[in-house]
Amino acid sequence: MGTIINSPVVIAGAVRFGASSQPPPSVEYLVVAGGGGGGSGGDSNNGGGGGGGAGGLLTGTESITSGLSYAITIGAGGGGSTNGFAAANGSNTTALSAIAIGGGRGGSRRDGGTFSGGGNGGSGGGAHGSSGASGAGTAGPPRQGYNGGAAGGTVAAGGGGGAGAAGGNGSGTTSGNGGIGALSSIAGIATYYAGGGGGGGNSVPGTPGSGGAGGGGNGAVIYSTAATAGTANTGGGGGAGSGFASRAGQAGGSGIVVIRYPNVYKAATTTGNPTVSNSNGYITYTFTGTGTIQWV
Repeated sequence: MGTIINSPVVIAGAVRFGASSQPPPSVEYLVVAGGGGGGSGGDSNNGGGGGGGAGGLLTGTESITSGLSYAITIGAGGGGSTNGFAAANGSNTTALSAIAIGGGRGGSRRDGGTFSGGGNGGSGGGAHGSSGASGAGTAGPPRQGYNGGAAGGTVAAGGGGGAGAAGGNGSGTTSGNGGIGALSSIAGIATYYAGGGGGGGNSVPGTPGSGGAGGGGNGAVIYSTAATAGTANTGGGGGAGSGFASRAGQAGGSGIVVIRYPNVYKAATTTGNPTVSNSNGYITYTFTGTGTIQWV
């Protein structure tokens, strides 16, 4: 084995650390999809929007084929709702053989009683704050996330599901919090990913839902507090709006891919400008945009 060099030299898109000429037999990965957008209501009588569900989160280990170029696609967060029109689900993130499913949109209600329920996805979107007319979304594929929260009567909405817990249910004039995300140290620091978005409040006084740890956005309260978007590259769900365009639901956060393996093996060739580190015995590649990774 060669000597590990901790200060990398970048050569034509590759990062060489002076390690073994052998590619890794397998790698660890974290793959997170884009979060769903937060819902909203069309006017002051339409209830708070449901929080956006977090993007699906997958972790695991995969065997590597030398010479094969592995495509990385980072899912965008879904757009938030304005004036009660439907929000959008997040987009899928793909890496190696893993496919993380985009988070479900938060529920909305447009003027005239047209509902769009919480979307199904990696985690489900929260229900719009109405009396049973708009249900919460459910988590789709197994082990990627949790369901959205239910509405609480005609005002309070549900929070979006997270990778670690379901979205909170609305109750009275208090909307549900987004579900907590999942904790991972794959990038070197313990970090939460894929938190659900908080539900929107549609009464004064009223309490909006807080975003779940892992980038979930906070919900809005009508006439006062605006919603916040899910944090980029966490897969967090978007915070929900209330009535009126000035309190719109916000977009979910984009996804992320992290790949690592022991630094006694050969460095990879990449495209897409991932962040590369060599510390604590691992070479780690963090992708926040589309690219490829290959060992040749």
